[in-house]
Amino acid sequence: QIVQAAQRAAKLTTGLLAFSRKQPLDLRCQNLNDIVQHVQKFLVRVVGEDIRLKTSFMHDPIGVYVDGAQIEQVLVNLAANARDAMPSGGALTIETERRMLDESFLQAHGYGVPGPYAVIMVSDNGTGMDHATRDRIFEPFFTTKVAGKGTGLGMAIVYGIVKHHSGFINVY
Repeated sequence: QIVQAAQRAAKLTTGLLAFSRKQPLDLRCQNLNDIVQHVQKFLVRVVGEDIRLKTSFMHDPIGVYVDGAQIEQVLVNLAANARDAMPSGGALTIETERRMLDESFLQAHGYGVPGPYAVIMVSDNGTGMDHATRDRIFEPFFTTKVAGKGTGLGMAIVYGIVKHHSGFINVY
């Protein structure tokens, strides 16, 4: 388990370094459910014992053309933020599904191209955030953590990876 965790950490670090240097993604056709299941064991360690990690996968495979290591990095960063928002414990849920974005979605959100999309929904029952924080959450170096506890890069990296994959991210 230690060797697997070290290999996964090395893979995630490589993905992060590739992202920061804006190197091309290592895109491959993969099943989104497999990516989430692969990182799930690592996420249990990230969130700790007081947080229940629940997953719900779409029954059918969800074919995506992605850099799997970078999608794993997104999930690790989101799980770490969720953990910090639940100091007394709670639940973190990750779900996958496929959605068809139509013209009404595009008009309501102001972006996107109509068609099928793979979706990862990450939710927790943590402390939440106010509107001002939600407006700045993806800004580089913006953090709500005390000095020395965070770099303010986690959510900016999440945003960059999602955008680099031509995806969208919403915070509710």
